[in-house]
Amino acid sequence: MKAGLLALAVAATLAAPVAAEDWTGPYAGLGVGRGDVDGPGAQDGDGTTYGFHAGYDYDMGSVVLGAELEYNWADIELGGGGVVDTFSRLKLRAGYDFGPALGYVVAGTSRADTSLGDETGAVYGLGVAYALRDGITLSGEWLRDDFDTFGIPRSDLTSDSFNLRASFRF
Repeated sequence: MKAGLLALAVAATLAAPVAAEDWTGPYAGLGVGRGDVDGPGAQDGDGTTYGFHAGYDYDMGSVVLGAELEYNWADIELGGGGVVDTFSRLKLRAGYDFGPALGYVVAGTSRADTSLGDETGAVYGLGVAYALRDGITLSGEWLRDDFDTFGIPRSDLTSDSFNLRASFRF
């Protein structure tokens, strides 16, 4: 009898509809991640990144559109004596609303401040956010920053980063 009630309770829980999340509104939060930078010649390096972000999303049913500003400290030492100090990004987001989860793509502009010079380039990536409870979201993002003619003419610098983030929705 107890096993039957337990099976019924589990079945009812699994059959319950996923709670819809309204992604519309402003948010802000903190993140930590890992960056891998590939520069000209032997100027490669990796290290921890950390920073803050703020943005606004608009939920249009199953599609969510938004924009975000992000600032990360990096302190990534590159071979050859260079150092990446910070990344700042202006990102546009477009995603699909899966109820408590949001899968999205990112495109925008990025700025890297380094000992080799400062450069503006493109950023793009993928992410997924999950609403833990009302107003608190955890997310993960993979981002690629592409910079041309960085520091030295005709030299490229790229950065791949994976960030774990906590956001508070207002």
